[in-house]
Amino acid sequence: MIQADLHIHTIYSADSLIQPKTLIDMLSAHSYIKVAAITDHDSVRGCRATVELAKAYPDILIIPGVEISTTQGDMIVLGTYELPPKPWTPQAVADFAKTIGGVSIVAHPYRLYGMHDYARNVKVDAIEVLNGGSTKEANQEAKMLAKSMGLPGTAGSDAHQVSELLSVFTQIDADLNVDSVLSAIRRGAVSAKATLL
Repeated sequence: MIQADLHIHTIYSADSLIQPKTLIDMLSAHSYIKVAAITDHDSVRGCRATVELAKAYPDILIIPGVEISTTQGDMIVLGTYELPPKPWTPQAVADFAKTIGGVSIVAHPYRLYGMHDYARNVKVDAIEVLNGGSTKEANQEAKMLAKSMGLPGTAGSDAHQVSELLSVFTQIDADLNVDSVLSAIRRGAVSAKATLL
């Protein structure tokens, strides 16, 4: 069983202050969250740098990914070092994730830049049901959406500054490698949890 923050922005997102090295240091110091997904806005430039830094720590796993600003709202693709081809419609992004063996997740559906109920029209792998930057009500609505669609629910801090990192996590029944994590998300072997301070 591993614990992962599946939605983190680094300095490769224009609105984030988190240095990849700072993230690795925080994961190293944390007692149980050792996995993080790099999901910069419309950029994969932070993935390789962060994965490289993590190589010095056998207990830390970085999942390469991206948060795409689709025509209907934000989506996360996990398991990619590449951007999907444009146009970035939700279904095209979900299809891209499937073709590369990645995972597509509707990010914070009931918040600014969220898809809201449009998410029901897209064949995705999961719904982000616990977002560190969303209200309790918005997260509750996201949980209900995931349940009604029969999809797994993930959690991510959506951190843009260090103080927001690792505030929530996804508990995943997987081994410490990217393929195992992605497979576990697809089959629903996940649960979203708030970090105990």
